[in-house]
Amino acid sequence: METVQLDRDVFETRVPNGVTVVSERVAGVRSAAVGIWVRTASVHEPRHLMGVSHLLEHMVFKGTTQRSAREIALELEARGGSLDAYTSRDTTAFQARVLDADLPRALDVLTDLVRRPALRDADLDLERNVILEEINTVQDTPDDLVFDLTAEALWPDHPYGYSILGTRDTVTTLSTEDLRRLHDRAYHSANCVIAAAGNLEHGALLELVGAQGWLDTPNGNGRAPGSPPAAAAVRGREVRHPKDTAQTHIVLATEGVRFSDPRKFPLMVLSNVFGGGMSSRLFQRIREELGLAYAVYSFTSFHGHAGVLGVYVGTQPRTAAQAAEAIREEYDKLARGGLAPDALDQAKQQTQGQLTLMLESPTARMYRLAGLAVHGEPYRSLDQTLAQIAALTPREVADVAAEFFAPDRQTLVWLGPN
Repeated sequence: METVQLDRDVFETRVPNGVTVVSERVAGVRSAAVGIWVRTASVHEPRHLMGVSHLLEHMVFKGTTQRSAREIALELEARGGSLDAYTSRDTTAFQARVLDADLPRALDVLTDLVRRPALRDADLDLERNVILEEINTVQDTPDDLVFDLTAEALWPDHPYGYSILGTRDTVTTLSTEDLRRLHDRAYHSANCVIAAAGNLEHGALLELVGAQGWLDTPNGNGRAPGSPPAAAAVRGREVRHPKDTAQTHIVLATEGVRFSDPRKFPLMVLSNVFGGGMSSRLFQRIREELGLAYAVYSFTSFHGHAGVLGVYVGTQPRTAAQAAEAIREEYDKLARGGLAPDALDQAKQQTQGQLTLMLESPTARMYRLAGLAVHGEPYRSLDQTLAQIAALTPREVADVAAEFFAPDRQTLVWLGPN
C-alpha cells in the first residue's frame, strides 16, 4: 500500500487491489462521515437496462446476508446517525454520518450493503413498485421533470440523456439476474473509493477498512461496465412538452465541461453572476424588474465526460415567451461583454465564499475528497482552489462566456400548457 499525505490533515491510500481510501481529520467535531463510492452508474447503462444502477442501489437496503431491512435501518439511526445512498450519472454512493465512536459500526454496515446484498426475488416486486412511485413523483413534479427532459434533449442517443430512475417500461422488465450481473461486474474493490472526514485518524480508518476485507485481494473478478465515449450535445434545439400545469417550466441549457476541465472555475463564477442569487442578473431582471417569476436560477453540473450548464425559470404560460426572450437577452449581454473588472472581482469573492462555507461540514469535505478520487483528479487544498479562482483574468472569463453563453448554443425545453 502507498499512503500519501495530501495536506496537513488529508491522507490518501491506494491499495494494490485497486481500492482508494482517502480521509480528512476535522478538528473540533464529534462526528464522522464515511462513504463508499462505486464508479458505475447511469452513464454505463445500455438503453434497455436504463435504471438498473438506481434499482440496485435501492435493493441492497432490502437486506443482506447478515442483516434484515429493519436491522439496516436501525443499526445507525438508533445511535442518532444517518444512512443514505444515491445514484448519479457517474457513481453510485452509500454514505453514513455518525458519532465518531460509531465509525466502525458505520463502515461495517456500508460494507455489508455494498459487498453482501441478498438481492432476493421476493423483494424485487416490492422495490420495483417503490421506484415506479418515485417515477410518478417526478412526473407530477414539473420543475423536476423538466430537467430529465432537458437531458434527453441534449443527449438523445447517449446515456447522459437517460433517466437515472429509468422508465416505467425498463424498470418493469429488470430482473434480479440483471442486478446480480451488475453487482458482480461493478461492486468490487478496484471499482470503489472509500472516503471519510471528521474526528478520525487515517491510520485507524485503514485498520477498520482492513478488518472489513477491503485491503485483501480483489473481492470480485468482474470488470466494471465501461461508459460510451462522450458525445457532443445537441445545440440550439427547441423542444415543447405539453402538460396541464399552472406554470410553464423552461430550461435553457448547453453542454458544459467535464469535472477535470479547469474551465469549470470560470463557469462557476459566471453562473453565479448570471443566476446564482438575489443579486444575480437573472434574478434582478426576471423577478425584480419584470416580475415574471418566483423561481429563476442558473445551474452547473460537472460529470466524468461532460457537463451541463443552464437556466431554469417557472412562469405563467402567458408570460413564458417574454421570460424566455428576456433570458436570451441576458445570455447575449454576458456572451458579448464578459465581465467588467469590478463585477469579476465581486463574482470571484462570491464563489470563493460559497466554496469556503460549503466545506464547514465533515460531510461536505467527504464529498469533495470522494469526487477528486473518483475522477482521478489531483488533490487541491481549499486555499489552492481559492487562489485559482482569484487568478482568473477578465480575458479568460470573457472567452468562456463567449463560448458557453452564446444564445444560439442553448437548447430550449418548455414544459407546460400549449
